[in-house]
Amino acid sequence: MNILQILPELNVGGVETGTVDLAKYLVRFGHKAVVVSAGGELVEALSAVGAIHYRLQVNKKSIISILKLIPELAEIIRKEKIDIVHSRSRVPAWIAYFAARRTKTVFITTCHGYYKKHPFSAVMGWGKRVIALSNVIARHMRDDFNCPSERIRIIARSVDLEKFKYTDPKEKRKKDEFNVGIIARITPLKGHLDFIKAMAKIARVIPNLKIWIVGDSPASKEAYKEELQILARRLGLSHCTNFLGTQRNIPEILSHLDLLVLATRTQEAFGRVIIEAQASGVPVVATGVGGVVDIIENEKTGLLVPVSDPERLAVAAIRIFKDPELGRNFAQEAYKKVKDKYNIELMVKNTLDVYEEALSNYNILVIKFSSLGDVVLSSAALRAIREKFKTNYKISLLVSAPSKDAVLASPYIDELLVVDFNGKDKGWLGFLRLGRELRKKNFDIVIDLQNNRKSHILAILSLALERYGYDRKFGFLLNHRLKEEKVSVGALAHQFRILKMLGIDLTDSRLEVWPLACDIQYVDEFLGSQWLSAKGRIVGLNISASQKWQTKNWLFKHMVKFCEELGRRDMRVVLTGTEKDNLTAEALLKSVKNARLINTCGKTTINQLACLIKRCSVFVSCDSSPLHIAAAVGTPFVALFGATDPKRHLAQVKECLVIKKDLACSPCYKPRCRNKKCMELITPQEVLEAVEKLVHST
Repeated sequence: MNILQILPELNVGGVETGTVDLAKYLVRFGHKAVVVSAGGELVEALSAVGAIHYRLQVNKKSIISILKLIPELAEIIRKEKIDIVHSRSRVPAWIAYFAARRTKTVFITTCHGYYKKHPFSAVMGWGKRVIALSNVIARHMRDDFNCPSERIRIIARSVDLEKFKYTDPKEKRKKDEFNVGIIARITPLKGHLDFIKAMAKIARVIPNLKIWIVGDSPASKEAYKEELQILARRLGLSHCTNFLGTQRNIPEILSHLDLLVLATRTQEAFGRVIIEAQASGVPVVATGVGGVVDIIENEKTGLLVPVSDPERLAVAAIRIFKDPELGRNFAQEAYKKVKDKYNIELMVKNTLDVYEEALSNYNILVIKFSSLGDVVLSSAALRAIREKFKTNYKISLLVSAPSKDAVLASPYIDELLVVDFNGKDKGWLGFLRLGRELRKKNFDIVIDLQNNRKSHILAILSLALERYGYDRKFGFLLNHRLKEEKVSVGALAHQFRILKMLGIDLTDSRLEVWPLACDIQYVDEFLGSQWLSAKGRIVGLNISASQKWQTKNWLFKHMVKFCEELGRRDMRVVLTGTEKDNLTAEALLKSVKNARLINTCGKTTINQLACLIKRCSVFVSCDSSPLHIAAAVGTPFVALFGATDPKRHLAQVKECLVIKKDLACSPCYKPRCRNKKCMELITPQEVLEAVEKLVHST
């Protein structure tokens, strides 16, 4: 793998040290390690381990600078053939995110801090994988930045046991002398004021106390550093307090300490200096904040004290001074934990595992939210997508609420997402919220089988790198798009033209539905209640299309005549439709003579309808949705077409007959018409003949 890490600078610090450590082991394991930063003292150490460094001013909080550096970083990514872009800080993350999208490279972040809930920090949760240093940071990214848990991986910081050597506290402890140190940047958040106040209390008990303050203040915090120096003098600690500034050789510093104190006042992301001290055999007293509680088990591997409580901090330190054996036990137990959980080899292995996972696992979103018939029709496409993308691919399907039951039990999808444009997703606000939810899923590929404005906009809102569909209105939002063919093609062929771009051919045109045993039982019991034997022959008749498409409906008088003729042939007719069709169904029941009709309008779910259609000898419909279900369950059907073209909307199967009148105005695709001549010319007799032909053929 070719890995690029990006961070603001390469000066001494936990983030910087971790970057160099990882680069060293990446090179050792045969990977390419590239680091981009504004430079610093560790560049030489980075080059010494065989990594490549590029100097860019990625530490400037300037929109102009960020925009300027995006193409420059993208060029480095292309030049070095980078597989993973791994950002370790916020400003570099903005640059890296857009450069990674430009080059279609996997983007990963590591959250090294407990960020303020601010839009600027949100980018740290945008990685395909988000590495958190502790449980606290993981919860913070999930709760405050809406980063989905499934994208978060916890990898603690590590310590290089080749550099930090364990020394038994008993061996270096000098009689009556006690060296206490704090190693941290000098800022108010690190609790130096609390530390010095605690040291004043300890000095009354330990005459030979030595205080080591390691770290320096940034230019903006010089006044705070002076405040600490004044406080040390005022408390009479000047003679035993050393402000050592920034130190390069931390292992050497730790080799002289009898106790390390971490007095942080805020949520600490992890606390690298703690595990470095523990690796060196130094007991630790720390405030119980953030990731610190993951490292230190109170009274076993160290002591935890409340935040901003110098009194309790002093008491804990004095305990370790007065009871050397206690401090030694803490150090030994902590060292065992460091070797087991925080060694650098484990950190590198876990990080490589995340890289491999991000490169080999993909999320696919298929959009097909309407209509019911088209959702059933897409079962062939879903099967083909699953056969193409088997292992390491998660397939999600976005459907509308009325169609969800048709694919609820599909074995070809891993996740069903339901959109409700009349409810929770209504209007632009609901639409944008839906887009935000899709972004959380981190889709790599969107396959748009819906192909309308809404679906194209959702495709781009998902931020998927690859988006496939037809070049209709808003088709420019897709980066893999096809022009519509002038010649009408079949409904399945139309979908598979999109899939062809992904290397998927139409080799199996079977449609499928997936009813459950309870659906079959419901239909059996319902038909039994209508005095229909298990062997009784029935013909299904779907009595209308949607309310929008009045031109699709077969004439009422034709349906009456058709049902009466079937009754004379000892065939029962099952009426299917929605609850809104009940008025028409009741009218048919009153109008038809010498035939016992079974009304199921509004009485079945989608899957129960599939079981009902499967029981039919033949199914007749002017609406394509139940025809697709009939094709899926293997029931012969008669399709009645008028205003629309059956070539475009019908799944071709062997046991089907299409009745359509070739008029000059047909197909018109008009939802309303004054004379409905195309449907009036379809006579009950020719539909009856088609039914008889299919009955005898089976």
